[in-house]
Amino acid sequence: MEALAAELGAVTAERAAAPVSAVEVKGLVKQHIDSFNYFINVEIKKIMKANEKVTSDADPMWYLKYLNIYVGTPDVEESFNVTRPVSPHECRLRDMTYSAPITVDIEYTRGSQRIIRNALPIGRMPIMLRSSNCVLTGKTPAEFAKLNECPLDPGGYFIVKGVEKVILIQEQLSKNRIIVEADRKGTVGASVTSSTHEKKSRTNMVVKQGRFYLRHNTLSEDIPIAIIFK
Repeated sequence: MEALAAELGAVTAERAAAPVSAVEVKGLVKQHIDSFNYFINVEIKKIMKANEKVTSDADPMWYLKYLNIYVGTPDVEESFNVTRPVSPHECRLRDMTYSAPITVDIEYTRGSQRIIRNALPIGRMPIMLRSSNCVLTGKTPAEFAKLNECPLDPGGYFIVKGVEKVILIQEQLSKNRIIVEADRKGTVGASVTSSTHEKKSRTNMVVKQGRFYLRHNTLSEDIPIAIIFK
């Protein structure tokens, strides 16, 4: 106990404040918000570009092409197709989803004409609180009070049918990347987890008695690496 007390006493105020400073700078949910911002501002456009053109076998001259895609700010549709901004607090009280419209610009053919239409709604997306598209972003404490929100709420979660929901973090090994590491005995090995949309596989290179072997989840036993090179 005395040794433990001496060790704890050696902790300086600067070292003790380091974790608190890290939380103040990055927060506990910053990775959630940054990931969501990247998705709605960058990744969703990449997904659209990968599937931007739709053609028809019946009419080779007809096509539909997506030009751009946007995620708006949260709103609610009232009667007669009239929309207005909505706050997270209202969604909690009315059991609504805090979501925003997804709109696209498209180009398509009608006969010999090429037609372009802008801001066509194709769906809605739940918006993460405190993300770039949230109505709380950039608000002052006084404005938070008007919206019945706590300025200390870090956000990083969704409101779905009036219920707050959060996405849990999962830690996984890097996919399609070779990882070289040493075990407790100092033996160096390499492994790679290959992942496609169809299946996953794991390949290991191990050392046994000074020889290199290949270990794969589809093989019943290890194979000398020289045989693979042949």
